[in-house]
Parts: sequence; structure tokens; C-alpha cells
Amino acid sequence: MTVDKELEKLSRLTPPTATPEARTRALAAAMQAFDTAENNATAAQGNAKGWRQSSIINWIWSPAMNKKFLAGSALATLLVIPAAGYLAIELTRNGLPIIDQTEIAGNLSKSEGSKQPAATTGQPVAVAPQIPAGNVSLAEQSVAVAQALQDKEAPALAKPDASQTSEYDANAALTNKPEGSAAALGATKRAAPAAPGIVPQRQFAEPMAAIAPSPVPPAEGRMQMQLDPNRERFANAAANPIKSVATDPVSTFSADVDSASYAFVRRSLTGGAMPDPLSVRVEEMINYFPYDWPGPDNADQPFKATVTVMPTPWNRDTELMHVAIKGYDIAPATTPRANLVFLIDVSGSMDEPDKLPLLKSAFRLMVNRLKADDTVSIVTYAGNAGTVLAPTRVAEKSKILSAIDRLEPGGSTGGAEGIEAAYDLAKQGFVKDGVNRVMLATDGDFNVGPSSDEDLKRIIEEKRKDGIFLTVLGFGRVNLNDSLMQTLAQNGNGSAAYIDTLAEAQKTLVEEAGSTLFPIASDVKFQVEFNPERIAEYRLIGYETRALNREDFNNDRVDAGDIGSGHSVTAIYEITPKGSPAVMNDDLRYGAADNVPAEASDSGHHGELAFVKMRYKRPGEDKSALITTPVNDGNAVATVDAAPQDVRFSVAVAAFGQKLSHVAAVDTYSYQAIADLAAASRGTDTFGYRSDFLGLVRLADGLSQR
Repeated sequence: MTVDKELEKLSRLTPPTATPEARTRALAAAMQAFDTAENNATAAQGNAKGWRQSSIINWIWSPAMNKKFLAGSALATLLVIPAAGYLAIELTRNGLPIIDQTEIAGNLSKSEGSKQPAATTGQPVAVAPQIPAGNVSLAEQSVAVAQALQDKEAPALAKPDASQTSEYDANAALTNKPEGSAAALGATKRAAPAAPGIVPQRQFAEPMAAIAPSPVPPAEGRMQMQLDPNRERFANAAANPIKSVATDPVSTFSADVDSASYAFVRRSLTGGAMPDPLSVRVEEMINYFPYDWPGPDNADQPFKATVTVMPTPWNRDTELMHVAIKGYDIAPATTPRANLVFLIDVSGSMDEPDKLPLLKSAFRLMVNRLKADDTVSIVTYAGNAGTVLAPTRVAEKSKILSAIDRLEPGGSTGGAEGIEAAYDLAKQGFVKDGVNRVMLATDGDFNVGPSSDEDLKRIIEEKRKDGIFLTVLGFGRVNLNDSLMQTLAQNGNGSAAYIDTLAEAQKTLVEEAGSTLFPIASDVKFQVEFNPERIAEYRLIGYETRALNREDFNNDRVDAGDIGSGHSVTAIYEITPKGSPAVMNDDLRYGAADNVPAEASDSGHHGELAFVKMRYKRPGEDKSALITTPVNDGNAVATVDAAPQDVRFSVAVAAFGQKLSHVAAVDTYSYQAIADLAAASRGTDTFGYRSDFLGLVRLADGLSQR
């Protein structure tokens, strides 16, 4: 009752001007209150409503302790003391640690101006502090308690890891950490809803010391959702099978080529873990690297194909058919005007160093790359969408950069509304014969509004009819929904990339900006027909999520990939010649001759191995054009070493991707053999990408032997 009387007395006083000392004194009053509560209240056994009271209090406590809110406010004492008392009780029930009494005494002496150093024991205790007796007032005791809370560090318990928490389910994070631990408290920081671009303040700068966990409440008293330590979602696509040319001589796929998978793999390996096999898309790994494929001489025919047939490094009885396509490179001086809308996820889940802060740095790099007459708009979403920056010419660069710098995280993720708002803004500023593109930057966790992949796919399909392309940029870990990113990019006439470092942002948004921003062709499709007189079987390496039906190739209504200025696309087939001991399928007893196309038996085509076709539409056109390339013995080399340098390096990457995704064909091909092949074909390596690849191969080799 003593504390209640003091609180009542304090509430009637005219509060002084708030100072840091006043705020910390208020917290001490709370700590005294919780000493009483600790002795008289039983431990909390859960909340039937699914949310812990301490989580709710964290929502209230955060703005109350915000320096910007209370600094200089006469309401500081009245607001903080009652809230702090209730908070202290709830924190005690959840088993949070209390600071050493010696540490409190030391901090108290510092607050009183004493030159005596604060004493510490280094070992936390799980009891309430004993406040020094004597002439030390309750308000003065607060300084010691609050200072101890602020200064306490626990080396064994780091700041809550983003990979273990959910931005909208604080309780789920709590149930996956020791009950009452500081890490569990830290997880609640993302629970508070906020307007787009506004960050909820953290409850504590760093976690407090760990203590023995309290008993976990019964399951019926808690939310039933348990947080999966790895919530990332990847499309489940099995590796392409070996196909018989006698029964299935034609292979058709879309030219969608992103680069996200390579960055996923790099992030996992450099983090000390083998990547999820589902995260490995071999074609994206192959096409991550720049190659010096021969390109067309002019824009009249925007693509040139180069085909190489070589022995397979991992199987002496098969061959590789390597198809490289290079797009026409638009000169920077002739690039069209760009109308870009940055659609930025500022939800609570983006409150991690490798998410929103990295995103802001990445977009700053990109803005510096744009021309003065390009325009940039910014839309944010977190619960609801908002326009942060109306269409602004890059000539006003400082205004754009300032808008980017002001972005802060907070709230849940309602992506559908943000997508609608961004496309509407892009339509308003539409540039005829220019580049009109929405650039969605997110960790991929859409959990408010239409959130299924199919719902968002339908929205994107509708919006692309307006001639507005889409780029999807993924950031961060844990919540990353790669499956959705791929769906949006493929159905929005765009591309997807994963940004894990500022160097990757530089590569994607600056060095490769032409292929990212300036399309030279849309609905690009490949179709390869194999000659059954020469080839018995084939297997397309990668492109599992880009497969098309044979009849889709000539159907201009079927959507496919888009290729930008200077973009290259590489596809590799493992082929088995007729009569090879590697043939896996038996000859047909019936009708084999009927499956041989008449043109393949024609003497004029007898020497051909395959026939490569490519369809594409020029920007703004509805009717596709066709490019064809026959493949014959003139495209073949006798040994692996005789193949061009870039071909050999891309084959090494293909082998690595297959090994990481557990493709049986490369089981006996070692990581060391892959490294040797890549090292021998590394070449100039201006930006060091190939050297980095060699490092990843060595990491995978070491990790696989654990």
C-alpha cells in the first residue's frame, strides 16, 4: 500500500520538467511495485485470448518511453509511473531477469554524483533488487534500476535473431524461446501495428541477462501457432526427367531468367549451411554470371544464338548441347525515358539490417543511375498503402533520396493494396514508348488482404495489360516467400532478384540496369526439336518452373519471359546419342517409325542433331516473330577443353547447381572437379564474381563432409 500512496501523492504534484533522470526514476518505482507483486501473485498461466499481457504492454510502453514523445513533457511522470508499475508486474510473471543489487547500488551512486565506481558481480540473480536503505528516496532508487537495465549486457544471449521471429505474431516467437527470456521479450517488438513508414520504438536497446526459464504455460492457454525456424517458401519443382526422343522429341520453355537463386545459395553457404535444395534453380545460377556471347549487329534482329556441343564432364557417354542467346544492347544515350514506381514493404518484418536499411541503400544506388528526365514515385505498404512520393523527375534527386531516407518499418503486410496503388500511380505517369515499371521490394511475407499466390497472380495478370512491367526484389531471411516472388515476376512481365548485400544491389540495379529496366522483347519462348536418328534421349538442365506445353510455342496469347537490353540467356541440355550405353529407355516395340518426323528423315536434315527455335514479340506488338538455328556436327567440339572459356565456366556452374539440388546425374562428380573446371575457365573476371563462385564451391565441399 506504501507504493500506492506514493503514486497517488505523486499524481497530485505539479510535475517538473521531464529529464532522463526523471524517466529512469519512474521506472524504479515500478520495480519496487513489482517486488510486492512477486511475493503475492501467482505466475501467469497463459491468456485464453492468445496474446500475453506483457506483449500488449510492450505496445503501450514503447511510445511511452520514446524520447521524442516525452522529452521536455510535463506529463512524463504521470504517464510513465502507472504504466511502468503494470509493466513490471507482468515482466516478473514472465520470468524476466532482475539486475544485481550491487549493480543498482553502483548506478545509484553514479546518479547522485558520487565518484565511487559502480560495483558489479557479473552474475545476474532471479530476485527483485534490494533497494539501499537510508536517505535514498524512491525516486532516487529509480536511477540505479533503470541505469542497470540499460547497461546490462549478456554475451550468451544476443539480440533477437530475425530468423527466429515473426513480424505479426509476437506470441509465436515467445513460444519458441525460453519462457520469459530476454530474446522472447525482444520478439514482441514487431507486434505493434503502425501506419506505413512509421517504426514502433524498441522496448529495450539490448536484451537483458538470461535466467532459468519459467515453466511453459499449458498449450490451451497459448496461441497454437508455433514458429517454424525457417519460414521461407520455395516452389516445389522436381528436376527435369530424361526424355526419349522417340516419344517426346520437342522441348519447350519460357525464357524467364532471374538471378535470385544464386544469391539464396550464396547466403546459405556463407552462413555455414547447405542451401535448401528447393531454393536451387540451376538456370538462375547459370545465368547469374555475365558472359561474352556474340550479340546481334543491330536491333532489326534483336537476338543471336550460339550453340556448342561438347562432351559431358560428369558422364563420358553423353554430350552437352549448350545454347547461348545474346540480346541487342541499347546504347545508354538512346535508352527510353523511365517511369518507375518503387513499391516498398515497410511492415514490421522489414525491421532488420538486411531488409529495409539495405533496401534504402539499394534504391539510392539506382536513383543515382537514372537520367534526369526519368521519374520516380514511392508507394509504401504495411496494413494499408500510402503514397510517400508523387511522380518526381530525377533532376530533383535530393527530394527522391530524402523520401527514401525517411522510410521506417512498422505494421503488418498488406501487399495487395500496395500493388493496386503502385500500378495506379504508374498508369497515371505512363510514358508512351518508354519504360513503365513497378519495382516491388519486400521480404515476400504478404499476410493481410488477398494473400494467396493465386489471388495476387490474378491481380498482376490484370495490371500487365496496361503495358506496365514488374520487377520483384527480395530482401532478408525467415519470411522470404520466393515462391510468391517468382509468381508475381513471371506473371507481371518482369524479373525477380534477391538482394543480400549492397554489392548485389550494385550488380542488379546499376551494372545490369539495362537488362533489368529496358526490355527489347516480350513473351520470349524456346523450342528445341531433337533428331531421333541422331539423339536417343535428352534432359533439360533447369527451367523446371518455366516449362511450357508444345502447343504454347505458337500461341501468342500464352505469356512467357521478357528479355532486356544486352541480356543473355543460356540453356544446357544433356543429350544421349543413339547407340550410347547411357541410353535409359528401351526401344519401342510398336510405332517407333511413326514417331520420327518426316523432315528428320529427309536427307537434307540427316546430319542435324537438333533444331532450335525462338519466338519473341517486340515491345508493344501482339504478333510474335521467329528465329531458327539448326544444330549439326559443325557445332561440336571433341573435348571439354576445346569448348569456349565461357561455355566451360557455365557448365561448371550447371554442375554445381545440380549437385546442390541433389540431381542424381552428378552424384559421382565431386566438388573438387567442379572447382577445377571453373578455375580453368575463370577468365578475366572483372568484378570477381567467378572467384566468389570458386569460394562457394569450396564451402559446399567442406559443409557436405560434416
